[in-house]
Amino acid sequence: MKSNATTPQATEALSISTDPQHQLNYVDPPESCGTPDLTQNAITVLERRYLKKDPETGTVIETPKQLFWRVASHVAKAELAYAPGNYERAMAVATEFYDLMATRMFLPNSPCLMNAGREMGMLSACFVLPVEDSIEGIFEAIKATALIQKAGGGTGFSFSRLRPKGDIVTSSGGTTEGPMSFIEVFSKATDAIQQGAFRRGANMGMMRVDHPDIHTFITFKDDPTRLTNYNISVAVTDKFLEDLKSDPTAIHQVQNPRSGKWKSLVKEGTEGECWTVGELWDVIIEHAHRSGEPGVIFIDRINQQNPIKNVGTIEATNPCGEQPLHAWDSCNLGSVNLGNLIHGEGENATFDWPAYKSIIHATTRFLDNVIEVNRYPLPQIDNMSKTTRRIGLGVMGFADALYKMGIGYDTPEGTKFGEEVMAVLDDESHLASEMLAEERGCFPAWEGSDWETKGRKMRNSYTTTVAPTGTISIIANCSGGIEPMFSLAFNRQVMKDTEGKPTIMKEVNYVFEEQAKASGCYTEEMIDDIIEQGSIQHMEGISDEMKSVFVTAHDITPYWHMKMQAAFQRHCDASISKTINFPTDATPADVREIYEMAVEEGVKGVTVYRDGCREMQPMALKESGKKDAGAGTTTDSATEMATTATSAGASMLSPAKLPEMMPSVRIRQTTPFGNMHVQVSYDPESGAPREVFAQLGRAGDVANSDLEGICRMVSLWLRANGSLEMVVNQLKGIGSSLSVPTRDGRIMSLPDGLACALQKYMDAKANYTTGSPVGSSMAPASGTPQSTSGGSTGTPGNVGSYKIKCPTCSEKLAFEEGCVKCYGCGYSQC
Repeated sequence: MKSNATTPQATEALSISTDPQHQLNYVDPPESCGTPDLTQNAITVLERRYLKKDPETGTVIETPKQLFWRVASHVAKAELAYAPGNYERAMAVATEFYDLMATRMFLPNSPCLMNAGREMGMLSACFVLPVEDSIEGIFEAIKATALIQKAGGGTGFSFSRLRPKGDIVTSSGGTTEGPMSFIEVFSKATDAIQQGAFRRGANMGMMRVDHPDIHTFITFKDDPTRLTNYNISVAVTDKFLEDLKSDPTAIHQVQNPRSGKWKSLVKEGTEGECWTVGELWDVIIEHAHRSGEPGVIFIDRINQQNPIKNVGTIEATNPCGEQPLHAWDSCNLGSVNLGNLIHGEGENATFDWPAYKSIIHATTRFLDNVIEVNRYPLPQIDNMSKTTRRIGLGVMGFADALYKMGIGYDTPEGTKFGEEVMAVLDDESHLASEMLAEERGCFPAWEGSDWETKGRKMRNSYTTTVAPTGTISIIANCSGGIEPMFSLAFNRQVMKDTEGKPTIMKEVNYVFEEQAKASGCYTEEMIDDIIEQGSIQHMEGISDEMKSVFVTAHDITPYWHMKMQAAFQRHCDASISKTINFPTDATPADVREIYEMAVEEGVKGVTVYRDGCREMQPMALKESGKKDAGAGTTTDSATEMATTATSAGASMLSPAKLPEMMPSVRIRQTTPFGNMHVQVSYDPESGAPREVFAQLGRAGDVANSDLEGICRMVSLWLRANGSLEMVVNQLKGIGSSLSVPTRDGRIMSLPDGLACALQKYMDAKANYTTGSPVGSSMAPASGTPQSTSGGSTGTPGNVGSYKIKCPTCSEKLAFEEGCVKCYGCGYSQC
């Protein structure tokens, strides 16, 4: 399909607009542009990631004011395509765009801030690429991925078209290894591409639930070293949901994408035993509970609500799931800061609806202009992007707005306000797109679309989404997207001294700080407690009213997370980037309930995160008050118990019964037999290690069985209160006929490698400790309505006190908006 997004006259105008004598000056903003309203932390983030640097010295050579003008003036150049020679008009639009960014009312996605007006020129954040069932098609997609990620974009793929493992390859007469072997090739390619200066490439890998390799896909990341730069999601069909509801014991049917033939999904390693629909659903839920993956995308729902079905079927989304896209399509994103639109506080607070509507019209124009001035990495993407003219206008600062208005996030009033905010965004952006269509023409795929059926002439096929605002919300000094605040206070790295050591300053949510001081409950000790715990719900001396308003992600049950996502989804063209947070002691049944609630609520996808479920997370451990086990030491309690046990005689050792759920730490260790993955589970109360599991990647049955035997004996010893130090002393230095050099010295055998891994665990524990997670349940707070799917019982509580350390500044990371984000330094990974 050819794009006719610009007229010949417009194309000529764009050419003229780059003439040095007529070009808009995007280096020095006019005097009418005020100084950007930015915190020191925002300036630090801009300096690290966005401002121009001297290529030779790395010195920053651009100010934040120049950056915003560079972006505003470059995007405003599109005005000259439709009003040739009207530089006064283009300058006025550029100034309006600048003011929106400088006052933190609106920010575009990171690639736009980085690349607008610069050589790279690629301004979009998210892309979907086709993966065809041929070697040529697969490697064309890999090449396209490299070009996109080099420029700072994220990519999504559906691997559902690839023939399954064991299927015939007609050209050679052999059989294929299946989609997973090719997904690993995609992942390795991403590893090799350093993306800009602030992140590596992010990917979304999807597979239909009716693909023959779906079980392998769901379980593939059980090995945590695989697909480390991929999110994975299962594309769930309506038929699967109907089968699940009508008869979960029915045999699950899958379709070979090459031949089109249907068959029953056989369990690998069995003689014809088949997966039922209910069993496969259980596997999805259990893995989501265990690690947060796979996510679930309701692919038929997405296509039913797609207004441009005439363009084709949507098979995949971008990395964070909020943008379902056609193959070769892209989307540029931007977010309006809701917190800045509140006047007054509490009962006197009002939301400035007229200003909000005005901003929506201006920013819809901004994002439509981006399509015109964007430098796309491939002609296929250029063509499709201008054919659909898809934009994604969303919001951030929603939690700030609720705080100012005195409304709890986990209340009917909170979801009602959220739905109203999104309804106005959707309606006004559609109206703005209609006005742009009158001025500039409809998007080329308008004929045959649902918009034509409705009789609405539109400039853009999609206008709204709620996207991750990881770094831009830090620049805007606001809460991210529609997520609750992760904590009311943080430690910020604001500068470094002459020796390069960071200066740490406490940063408190400005709304909470004002109200806490006004109520007389503000103390430095309270802020330290908040930084540690992330919540005020356990504190004395704070009113119940403040506690009901200043809730954080730690306090909100999964039920209310899903209710808020559904409220926004009801008025959103695309989808919502949102994390449904669970406490660490949530069960698979709790995750199942939220998935079923998602089906009923009409959302387009679900991303869950159970606190502590990522294997990297427990390495950032919280102070417990006990002496920690480091190299050559054990905890006092563990030593005492071990001494008591051994003094009673070996025959008296009695391994303790362990709880069903325990936190754990994973260590990767090189051995002569390949990489060993060691998992140490520990008592959540005392912190004492209780079990050790280890697995080798591809060492064969003999080595793995030997390792399993060693770990079983070690686990029995630990359950009987034996010390880990004694285990390490017994195993280290054992030799064999094979050895391998590592950064930790030469590893002589499997036992020696296990000892080295356990020593790393003890060394880490010497530096970090954990507190026991508190709270549970996914029930709504007392007096609030239950979920339509029944709702579980219990009391809402803190989602847990586990932390993940930021790799840049070592502050705790937040899992929200489908991403990982550090409020301390601005690090993000989406």
